[in-house]
Amino acid sequence: MTTILQSILLWLLYLSSFYAFIPSLISRLFGFRVFRRGRSDTQFALTFDDGPDPHYTPRLLDLLRQHQAKATFFVVGEHAASHPELIQRIHEEGHLIGIHNYIHKTNWLMRPRTVRDQIQRTGQIIHEVTGVKTCYYRPPWGIMNLFDFFSKKERKIVLWSSMFEDWRSRVGAQRLTERMLKELRGGEVMLLHDRGTTLGADAYAPEQMLQALEVVLQEAERLGLQSVRVDTLMGGIIVSESQNKTQLQTPLKLWKRIVVALWLGWEKLFHCGYTIYGRLRQRTPCCTSDHVYITEHGWR
Repeated sequence: MTTILQSILLWLLYLSSFYAFIPSLISRLFGFRVFRRGRSDTQFALTFDDGPDPHYTPRLLDLLRQHQAKATFFVVGEHAASHPELIQRIHEEGHLIGIHNYIHKTNWLMRPRTVRDQIQRTGQIIHEVTGVKTCYYRPPWGIMNLFDFFSKKERKIVLWSSMFEDWRSRVGAQRLTERMLKELRGGEVMLLHDRGTTLGADAYAPEQMLQALEVVLQEAERLGLQSVRVDTLMGGIIVSESQNKTQLQTPLKLWKRIVVALWLGWEKLFHCGYTIYGRLRQRTPCCTSDHVYITEHGWR
């Protein structure tokens, strides 16, 4: 069996079991095993993806400090490695740092081990700079796969309750401000971006975001609302399996529980089958250098 045929069969297996589509659908519709909205009446969370950026992130930090606001930064590992001074400043000024993969690539297009390596590599960079380990994770575009759910004990997956297309310059600062003010309320988890170099984004879009955010922070102060870190909005808890169950999982209606239970049963079967198949592949004799790499290091 050729390497190309093996890859085709593997991808067909992914698609046939809805490797990524159903997990993302379940999490978005039901909020299952993810955090996307808090229960506070006076606190909300500003979250920033894709950074840090040497031009926009320092200005954003200045703005947050001016309004005594705390935020959460889901950083891309390669940018964090290039700008450790910004990671250190984010940490020293009391903001929360989370993981957004080492490169900005969807989990749908990566195998489980590749996703795990991306997360671990980014987490290591953050730990080396700040001395603190992070367990908060937001997959790029909020797209998850099956294995993100089965690694739940290792990290908290954080999505959002509102986003505003702030990565597009055509939205404009005024319309962006209006969109953000419309969603300004307690418990909200706002998705914003402090870097515009990722696929589909406009390089100068963060300039408009900063203009809109200043107005929003002023209005928040007038309304008595406070911008806090995601972990604060969760209740200031530390990760543990038992706390995950009580803090992140909103009780589901009966029909939703049935749907989720059926899906989890099917996906566990797939998970077991994938594991067994991988072990069998490791025992298969190989001749080429590519095959040796797969045998010695597992799926990649």
